[in-house]
Amino acid sequence: MKNNQFIKWIPLILMALIFLTSCAPGNLRFNDAPAGFWAGLWHGLISLVTFIISLFNDQVGIYEMNNTGWSYNLGFIIGIMIFYGGSSKSSCRKWW
Repeated sequence: MKNNQFIKWIPLILMALIFLTSCAPGNLRFNDAPAGFWAGLWHGLISLVTFIISLFNDQVGIYEMNNTGWSYNLGFIIGIMIFYGGSSKSSCRKWW
């Protein structure tokens, strides 16, 4: 019974992976206009997925090279902090 429940989730997982990688860094749309804050935020949020894909595909990178500078970097760092938990995980530990 549990195996059937997992099989039902496979199409949803595949669609989510396709959706996440369609906006990965290195997209052709950033050739015309550089990536800004919101693209940096998104790339930070999907950094784990793009890292795994970049191991098998040379066309996918983690970081967009054609960016606006500090605003893209700020969005990228905020996205990484949101996804990976930032420093909030270390403050949840009880010391007493």
